[in-house]
Amino acid sequence: MGSGRHSPRRVPPVSGRWGMEEFVEADVRRLVADHLGVGTEELVAEVSLRDELAADSLDLVELAMALEAEFAIVVPERTLDQVRTYGDLVQATGLLIRTRCEEEAGGAERPLRMWVRITPPAGGSAGTLERTGWLTPYTAETVAEDALRAGDGARLELTVAASTVEGLAQVRQQFARLGKRGVQVTVRRDHRPPELPVQSTADRVA
Repeated sequence: MGSGRHSPRRVPPVSGRWGMEEFVEADVRRLVADHLGVGTEELVAEVSLRDELAADSLDLVELAMALEAEFAIVVPERTLDQVRTYGDLVQATGLLIRTRCEEEAGGAERPLRMWVRITPPAGGSAGTLERTGWLTPYTAETVAEDALRAGDGARLELTVAASTVEGLAQVRQQFARLGKRGVQVTVRRDHRPPELPVQSTADRVA
């Protein structure tokens, strides 16, 4: 993802299914083309992501994470399982954005911004791993898996843009289980974290 995206896309006052799909389609097309390595001309509504574009389960999970980072939505696993075609994906994304807007209008909180650094234990061969994006269920699980994969003694530093002490406590609780498996976890709250590009996948630093 390019630098400078630090807030979810501003949703215009479109109404109805087709208005929302028209709004998101160009960005969904770009993300799918980038993550699956296909030409944008191949992305017609009826093309199968798995059969014709050869997307495997990992590809779809990474694509879901990219959509979450782009639109500040949560893509449930059941939704991902139901997506068969590119058109399905565009429709599902539009519905999830509409749901997000309705929840925000009703007072629900949007996902938190996060900045992550995972440092391997001393003597480890892996490099430091950094990630920034939205703390959705997919990204939280991916961060946890990356930290565990780094090995016993690894350090997970997580900075979140939580506005309340309660929000910070919830994030700490979310990652507390890693401490029992040898990962040193530090969670901080920062209202104005350093400027970093939004990444849907991790960048390894040699």
